[in-house]
Amino acid sequence: MSKVWFITGTSRGFGRRFAEAALSRGDRVAATARSAAALEPLVTEYGNAVLPLTLDVTDRAAVHTAVAHAHEAFGRLDIVVNNAGYGLFGAVEELSEAQIRDQFETNLFGALWVTQAVLPILRTQRAGHIVQMSSVAGIVALPGLGGYHASKWALEGLSESLAKEVAPFGIHVTLVEPGGFATDWSGDSAVRAAPLPAYDEVRDIAHGRANAAPGDPRSAGEALLRIVDAEHPPLRTFFGTSPAHYVPMVYAERIDTWRDWSEVAELAQG
Repeated sequence: MSKVWFITGTSRGFGRRFAEAALSRGDRVAATARSAAALEPLVTEYGNAVLPLTLDVTDRAAVHTAVAHAHEAFGRLDIVVNNAGYGLFGAVEELSEAQIRDQFETNLFGALWVTQAVLPILRTQRAGHIVQMSSVAGIVALPGLGGYHASKWALEGLSESLAKEVAPFGIHVTLVEPGGFATDWSGDSAVRAAPLPAYDEVRDIAHGRANAAPGDPRSAGEALLRIVDAEHPPLRTFFGTSPAHYVPMVYAERIDTWRDWSEVAELAQG
């Protein structure tokens, strides 16, 4: 049976690949972007299987309108992908109030508004799957990305609670945590804080670590299909192989630190 998708940020990158993968196998997609003109190639190729919607996910009222439109057009919603987001680069001291608030408005609140809008539909169906596009940056942190990390760590916590809340309704939640991919995350859509010279050396080190070859997002669509078709999909999954190499070491280091300082924890307990 074909499925109905609602995908945000479908103009390019992961969102476009997810839409193409779903449509190519006969599913239907409500595809959103800040400009519906960017979705015209999908409509040209897949016709009525695509519902192009102009949407700024930071506009809560517009989100509810778009979700209602998609539900009315297709009769149900099966898979909801909160993909809209962008990168924010800058040391914590360098970030402006507007930059950090805007980052949360899109990366966290945008996903929250979509999630809240679709839940009444999914609960009534007693079925559905919400996919939150997080990042490996949602579980580990690097210098120069504090604002971005904060938004994704918040999304991770929100989504883990959500998964426990909606499981009784037959709704699945999956956090996708990509490593480095050749998307526009660090390109034209990214925001960069005004640099302070004091952090030049930190930036140089961070830039050196980020020079690994990025993954190809074209394979991401097939990977997501595997997840949403699973009878028991995961709460979390990596995209790409690089996170599996260093994330376990980060977690092991945290456990070692907690263990080394367990005496202080006991002291605090009284």
